[in-house]
Amino acid sequence: MPDQVSTPTLKQDPVPTTLSPTPTSDWVQIGKYKIKVERDLCIGAASCVAVAPETFQLDNENKAVTLPGTVNTPEDIIMAAQACPTKAIVIINTQDGSQVWPK
Repeated sequence: MPDQVSTPTLKQDPVPTTLSPTPTSDWVQIGKYKIKVERDLCIGAASCVAVAPETFQLDNENKAVTLPGTVNTPEDIIMAAQACPTKAIVIINTQDGSQVWPK
């Protein structure tokens, strides 16, 4: 009778206990600002992603979405909005209600 060969067992990595934030097209509060991407204006140029990659990403429709819990500075987020060729990113100052971008 031939020797039995054991079948190797594949080891799986454990499931992460924390998941990355869920992208959203709704308003996201970051510091004193509320930020929203107007999806009907977004053309997927990804200039916002290049400037503030911890705040913006492109979804499966190649449209920008915001990530809650960002680590980008408010200045970076404003620069990302200003880099958008279609002005699809709206930023509101929640302290006084003024629209920071687009002007």
